[in-house]
Amino acid sequence: MEIPELYNLFIQSTGVTIDSRNVENNQLFFALKGITSNGNRYAENAINSGAAYAIIDEYKYKKDNRFIVVDDVLSTLQQLSNFHLKQIHPKAVIAITGSNGKTTTKELVHAVLATTYKTHYTKGNLNNHIGIPITLLQMQKGTEIAVIEMGANHLKEIESYCKYVEPTHGIITNCGKAHLEGFGGIVGIRKGKGELFDYLKTHKGIIFFNGDEDVLKEMILERHIEHAISYGNGKSNEYTSKIINENPFLKIQFEEVEINANLYGSYNYSNLMCAIAVGKYFNVLNDNIKNAIESYLPTNARSQLIVQHGYHLILDAYNANPSSMQHALESFSKSTSQNKIVILGDMFELGEYTEVEHQKIADLAVHLGFSKIILVGNAFNNTNTPSINILKFKDTLETQHWFVQQDFTNSEILLKGSRSMKMEKIIE
Repeated sequence: MEIPELYNLFIQSTGVTIDSRNVENNQLFFALKGITSNGNRYAENAINSGAAYAIIDEYKYKKDNRFIVVDDVLSTLQQLSNFHLKQIHPKAVIAITGSNGKTTTKELVHAVLATTYKTHYTKGNLNNHIGIPITLLQMQKGTEIAVIEMGANHLKEIESYCKYVEPTHGIITNCGKAHLEGFGGIVGIRKGKGELFDYLKTHKGIIFFNGDEDVLKEMILERHIEHAISYGNGKSNEYTSKIINENPFLKIQFEEVEINANLYGSYNYSNLMCAIAVGKYFNVLNDNIKNAIESYLPTNARSQLIVQHGYHLILDAYNANPSSMQHALESFSKSTSQNKIVILGDMFELGEYTEVEHQKIADLAVHLGFSKIILVGNAFNNTNTPSINILKFKDTLETQHWFVQQDFTNSEILLKGSRSMKMEKIIE
């Protein structure tokens, strides 16, 4: 079946699903294959649960005409999403990638643009080869601007996304030490994230970038990119602002407007400025920018401020890599509290860099002079940083047992680690 024919079935359906356990009536079920699973096996279950059609790529699972056999289910899903995008034809498709800050930037950019335009954006963590096409297929008629987050952990991944997302505008938040294992080091990260710049240059798109980041400036100069808009703290940037306060939340002066964000730490400044720059480019009024940013509340363990039991705790445990860990520690060290405690969980996907990067973070924490440093996980337990202020625990459960027995009155606590560490369980 050709994509236009499949699209006719799609527009008559109630949407798409890839989970046979949660099928809604009249959906299209796409039988995707995973490392250990084969969605074809569940196609019949999906049909029996109310799916209108099941898209499969193994003929032996075809029972009747409700089972549509294609060459490759994933490729078909991606092609269908691109076809849908072309039918909606938004005035702008903004792609966002980077080592840190992707999701926060995406949320802020969407919040700002949504004050003025009908927008569509990536929900949750649907930022991979499956989540992105699903996001595109959820786009409603009349959408003016789409904001699409792109996660990546290896080369050619961003390049592949661009083929069906077809961004008109793009943002690389930064190029830090994330997914070192998959990219093969810093050079690989720079090249992999730069695939978005390559696409936008070829297709005469617009780039927004943090002009205070030397690496990003170099990446733009190397490619001789003309259509690039800078933002940041430096006066040479096209859009800039003054930081009034950053303890505990960011407060900035942009043009004649003061913005009181619910964002902790100076490392969120570039995310904030990116949203302002995009808003100004798309002619969003300053008051609307201000209201959108001030109304945004971080969720899902992303720089959340929790006040309880006499202490303040920054829950920043959705993700962690050496770059984001460093930024968080340096920002937290500026707190005026006399009792600053950091609880750090292992960072993953570092491959051969695991030992050295965890050691660097442990050393940095000691150097910054925190009252107490709690290291959680195998990698951090293997560090060797002499300090009477360091405690080590093998996992979050052991840490939780210690945590509930402490009196943290008048303390400030930073809780940070990779998602798979589930650091939030320490305070449950």
